[in-house]
Amino acid sequence: MSPLDAFWHLGNFLLPAWFVAGVVAALIKLLWRAELKSRSGRQLWLWGGAGGTLGLLLALVLLGHDGKMLGYGLMLLAIALPQAWLSLRR
Repeated sequence: MSPLDAFWHLGNFLLPAWFVAGVVAALIKLLWRAELKSRSGRQLWLWGGAGGTLGLLLALVLLGHDGKMLGYGLMLLAIALPQAWLSLRR
């Protein structure tokens, strides 16, 4: 595998977590503007993306390969937990 192939492989592995974290952060900021005015959308996105990345890595370790629905469910849970924690912590 060439370095370019490795780059694209890693990027395509991580893209779902970071994209979904961005969508979730934008929706959270849209729906709970007043409650989350002290939190930036970037902070929510970074924490959600980091959680989603850890969720994907955990799914890869537990399931043996990526792309399974259980792995994506774990990714969604790992995105939602840090965002909920940041939302509840004031």
